[in-house]
Amino acid sequence: MVSAASHPLAQCGWDEVWEAEFAPYAAQGLLPGRVVRVDRGQCDVLTADGVVRADTTYVTPHDPLRVICTGDWAAVDPAGDPQFVRAYLPRRTAFVRSTSSTRSEGQILAANVDHAIIAVSLAVELDLGRIERFLALAWESGAQPLVVLTKADLVPDATGLSYLVEDVETAAPGVQVLPVSSTTGDGIDVLTAVVSGGTSVLLGVSGAGKSTLANALLGEDVMDVRATREVDGKGRHTTTTRNLLALPGGGVLIDTPGLRGVGLWDAEAGVGQVFSEIEELAAQCRFHDCAHESEPGCAVLAALEEGSLSDRRLESYRKLLRENRRIVAKTDARLRAEMGREWRLRSAQGRANFNAKRGGSLALGAVRKVMGARA
Repeated sequence: MVSAASHPLAQCGWDEVWEAEFAPYAAQGLLPGRVVRVDRGQCDVLTADGVVRADTTYVTPHDPLRVICTGDWAAVDPAGDPQFVRAYLPRRTAFVRSTSSTRSEGQILAANVDHAIIAVSLAVELDLGRIERFLALAWESGAQPLVVLTKADLVPDATGLSYLVEDVETAAPGVQVLPVSSTTGDGIDVLTAVVSGGTSVLLGVSGAGKSTLANALLGEDVMDVRATREVDGKGRHTTTTRNLLALPGGGVLIDTPGLRGVGLWDAEAGVGQVFSEIEELAAQCRFHDCAHESEPGCAVLAALEEGSLSDRRLESYRKLLRENRRIVAKTDARLRAEMGREWRLRSAQGRANFNAKRGGSLALGAVRKVMGARA
């Protein structure tokens, strides 16, 4: 029996734990394989005998988060033509985003990922809010995030590059921020060392230089590359599917198409990780349910006033939490009711403040009624 360490799929992440979980399927005569690409009811699966094309009829449930995706470990039935994927192993990690702000659907982009590489182009102005959004999803997935600042050769001087790195580090506590240049090769060796162990997914918007970066890691021009527009630094999608690629130095890379929208999907813990300094301050507030708006004894507002916390960071934190609650509320009746009570309370308090400023008064019973409903 071939040990997991010497298994042909070991470079793709096959280990003793996966082997133990696959044992029931092996007893049925099924073969293990890593999904390298999914396309319209079929997928390419890398097995010990090479890449096979398999039908996904048996693993296409109504829940979009349970469909098979790139990075999954599949159980392939070798008999028959075509071959079928009969099942896939439980995922260790999964990178999920919301498909739309108006619908309660999630989309899984990659599974069983160890490193989430967020590519950010230095050819355009930094969007720290977008970086924080990507990071929230990355932390929530269970993978370790890494921010890679591409096209570093376009920054005119080292001092300017240092300032840009510091700005991103402030928005990404606990995350390595690595400037790289696929043109000069700067930083590529460090990134290669990171991705050589395990599975990495490459994420970012169109024009971030993901395909060029993938080619640099692969050591050859595998991914199609197109020039970005000079007027705004944006590019067209050169990658149209999610592909799992073996790296020459070890490990595998999942390249993804440029993402136009990065909606949160039940990522409260991820948001908390991105804004860990605000979460730590919130734990010091006088009231455990402090909203950090005007409450006395608010440690968050105190930090804002003394300048140790920026307005931009706090507003970004509030924005992502609000968005995440809206997404979760679409499928959580209890949370919808709670948000409705909070809205009615805020509305009543707002009317009371308005009337007070005009020298009038609002019936306190209305406010108390709403507050009683909240309690």
